[in-house]
Parts: sequence; structure tokens; C-alpha cells
Amino acid sequence: MFKKFISYYRNHLGLFILDMIAALLMAGIDLVYPYFTGIFMDDYIPNGKIQSMVIVSLTLLILFIIRLICSHIVNYWGHIMGCKMEFDMRQDLFKKFQSLNFSYYDENKTGVIMSRLVGDLRDITELAHHGPEDIFISLIMIIGSFIILFNINAVFTLSIFPIIILIIIFSMWRRNAMMQGFRATRKTQGEINAQIESSIGGIRLTKSFANEDYEYNKFTENNLNYANSWKNALFQMSIFSSGNTFLIDILNLILLIMGGILVYNNTLTFGDFTAFLLYINFLIKPIQRLINFMQQFQTGWAGFERFYEIIQLEPKIKSKENAIYLNNPKGNIIFNHVNFKYEANEEHVLTDFNINIESGKKIALVGESGVGKSTISLLIPRFYDVTSGEILIDDINIKDYELSSLRKNIGHVQQEVYIFYGNIRDNILYGNPQATEEEIIIAAKKARIHDFIMSLENGYDTIVGERGVKLSGGQKQRIAIARVFLKNPAILILDEATSALDNITEMLIQEALEDLTKGRTSIIIAHRLSTIKEADEILVLSKNGISERGTHEELLNKQGYYAELYNTQFKNL
Repeated sequence: MFKKFISYYRNHLGLFILDMIAALLMAGIDLVYPYFTGIFMDDYIPNGKIQSMVIVSLTLLILFIIRLICSHIVNYWGHIMGCKMEFDMRQDLFKKFQSLNFSYYDENKTGVIMSRLVGDLRDITELAHHGPEDIFISLIMIIGSFIILFNINAVFTLSIFPIIILIIIFSMWRRNAMMQGFRATRKTQGEINAQIESSIGGIRLTKSFANEDYEYNKFTENNLNYANSWKNALFQMSIFSSGNTFLIDILNLILLIMGGILVYNNTLTFGDFTAFLLYINFLIKPIQRLINFMQQFQTGWAGFERFYEIIQLEPKIKSKENAIYLNNPKGNIIFNHVNFKYEANEEHVLTDFNINIESGKKIALVGESGVGKSTISLLIPRFYDVTSGEILIDDINIKDYELSSLRKNIGHVQQEVYIFYGNIRDNILYGNPQATEEEIIIAAKKARIHDFIMSLENGYDTIVGERGVKLSGGQKQRIAIARVFLKNPAILILDEATSALDNITEMLIQEALEDLTKGRTSIIIAHRLSTIKEADEILVLSKNGISERGTHEELLNKQGYYAELYNTQFKNL
């Protein structure tokens, strides 16, 4: 994991070296100042060496200007390096999220994912920038100060080091408790983000049920857990910080007493004592800096652990080596002894399922909920992989196809249409990002949505709101159909595409779908049986597989489940 963290410095090695050089110069200049202070006190001032005082003062002024420049480099360019590293990490993380399968998103909350993309990476950035810098400067200051202090008075220097060692031991002792506290905080932060995302996304449903108090109480529970985790983390941090501050105060007290005695006994000059105090502060400051770094390290490293956990995930479904690129398929689909279940401990949704869908045919799937209709639609584009058996397209196992090429040749229209925030044009363009304006308009016309779009003040530039809140269900559906027209796939899957629409809107969309299915292998999943009368074959699914099959007329004549279902719907019209 540490190697992965270090790897993000490679692309920004120039800035890293610049930052370290600037930090080195700053540390060196800081070490020079107490030395000259001691000379001023013991030599220049008592002996009236004005010229030397002027020369040294001008030298220090130049050094301070250099330090100012170095400070700007560290504070600005060092942070720029951190921002660039954060950009790289966020790119990698987002790319990883794009590669993960449906099963990952089935098990993880959106708010938790957002927390990892935003909050965690911010903490990692601070660690990436300040970590090496703090360690580098601190080590130089500690080593440099110790050498100079030892030269001033070895006994005095060695006598204070037990306190310094005690500070280090205390810091290491409290480190683990503080780390656990910040890890717990990160977890609860993800939970509260998930709660907020869910509540805001469902705000209209909340208001329609007048469940504002219910949502508030749920939020309060998560908010309380978050607050309590922070209280614990801050308590551990307070013990860590306060304990170290107390030990440093004890160190200063010992310095004052011992230094006063040594000056009184003429063992130490007043100038050397002044320099000693200054160098001790330069010794304490890097220790405090390391203490602060350890606090920063806890939050930053906890974030990186969560980041690394995601980066290490391998998609369960991916293209095999030397996969075949699927180009212009005929669209013949075969399910060969397919078994499937979503989780290892669950019952099979499909058991020994077999079907042969000929190229260009329109096949309809009907049946009770839970018999696997939608599952079939998810298995063909490999959103999930079969537990056993195989699915073939044009007599080749879909696992042998390059994954993106497989999905590019499959169009999917669902009951629940997702509309991205933005304008109508971009939402249609999602079907083919390289499409021209003319192609977009043609697709919209085929989907029976162009006239509506043009009736809007801003036409195709109309902002649809979050998740298309400004559009009706039928309008969303037609935009989804326009996307598929633009995509122009060889295989089409319609999953309850019209079940939630009124009759007039359904007729419009049905016309669009009839055009869409022409010349394509089409699989239609429908509750409304009136929409599948023209299917080449209708398959009635049950828990035991295919219970009935045939055309609409054939199934009605059989007087089986399909006929019963159709007659029931007809009576209710």
C-alpha cells in the first residue's frame, strides 16, 4: 500500500524536489539565526563591533528574503503538487468506480462512495503535501539543533534528552487509539452522506407521504453517531496533544532551572544560554511538527486505506485476454442450460434455462414477478454473469467478446429511465457522444419527442433538472428511446418500457418502439399484454422455466395462464 502512495509522486517529481529544496533552505536559515544571536550577545554588543553587526544583520536580511521565497514555494507550489496528486487519485478512483460491476453498487451506498471521492481524498492531499515536508524539515532541525546544542554544552544537552524520548514514547503510545478514532469517524461520515443523498433524492416522496419527521429522526440517529464518533476521535486527539504539550512545558521548566544554575556558576555564558534556549525551541518545534504530522497522518492514512481498498478491487466481470470484438452482429441469442442466482446463499432465479432467439425476431417475456424476466435482460449484456451454463450471441459465448463492444451492440430501455442533470441534447447524445446535431434531431423525431422539445423556449438546450424532474414519465421514456435510436444497436431489450404510462402516451411510445424494433433482435418484457400482440413469439415464464410459448393467438387458443392473464387485463380496461 505504501508503494502505491509513493507512486503518485512520480508524475510530479519536479515539484516535489523543488518543495524539498525550499524546505531544506528554510530549515538551514532557521538554524543559523540562534548562532548569530549568541555571537551578538557575547561578542559584538559587549565589544562594540558595529561593522560586524551591520554585516551580519544585512546577511540575515538576505537570508530572511530567501526564506520568504522558500516559504512561498512550500506554501503555494507544495500545495499545487498536493492538488495535482489529488487530481490523479480522483481520476483513478472514478475510473475504478466506472469499471466495477452492478454487484458492487448493490452492496454499497452512494453517499459512502461520494465520501471516498471527496472527503477522503482531501485528507490524503494534505498528507501527501505536508507529510514528506514535515518529516524532512523536522529531521534536519532535530539533528542540526542537537549537534549545535551538543557543541554549546554536552552535559546540558544530554540531560534534557530523557524528556524528549518520553515525548516520543508517549506519542507512539497514543497513536493507535487516535487512528482508530479517526477511522470510525470516516465510517460514520460515509453513513451520514448516504443518508443525506437518499433523503434529498427522495424528497418528493417524503413530502407526498408527509414523512418529514420520519426522515428527520433517521437523520438524527446517523448525525448522532457521527457526532459521537467525532467526540471520541477528538478526545483521543486531545489526550495526545495535551500530553505532549505538558511534557514540553516540563522540558522548558527544566531548561530554565538548569540553564540559570549554569549561567550563575559561569559554566555557560549568557549568550550561549540565549542561543541554547533558541535552539531548544528549534528542537521542540520540529517535535511539535511531527506530533501534528502524526495527527494529520491518522486522518490522511485512514482515507488512503479506504482509497486503496477500492483501487485494489478487481471487477468480477471483465473482458478476457484476446477477447473478440463484437462488430455488426446478426443478433442470434441462445441461452444454453443457464443457471443463475444473485448471491451464493440465495435460490436460483433461473434453473436450467434454455431459449433460442433468432436474429431479427421480436420475443416477448411475460410472467409473475420474480421468475427472472428482468434477470434475463441483465445477463445478456453481462451486467451479471451466469452461475453456470452459457449465453451465446451468433454462436459465440458472450464471455469471449470484448465487454464494451458487447454492450455497445445492445440497447436497453427500462421502465425507470435515468435522466442526467443538464439539457435535453446531452441526454439524447448519451446514446452516441460522437453524433451530429442532425443525427440527434432524427433520433428525437423517431422517438416522437422532437415536436415537444421544439415547443420549449430553449429547445434542445432546455435544462431538465436533477434526474429529469421537469419532465413527465412519457417524455423521459421518449428521450430514452431517442438515445437508443442514436446508439443503433443490433439487439434491443425493452424492460417494462410502457407499464407506467397513460394510454395516450403509451400509444405514442408504442409507435416509436415499433420503429425501433424493426430489423433488430428484440426482447420485450411487459405486463401490459396489449403491447406484445405483434411479437413473433411470446414466452410465459414461471418458477420452473418456460411454461407456455407461442404467438398471441396461439396462446389465447391454449386457454392457459397467458389467456387467463390477458382476459383479466381486458376485463379491467
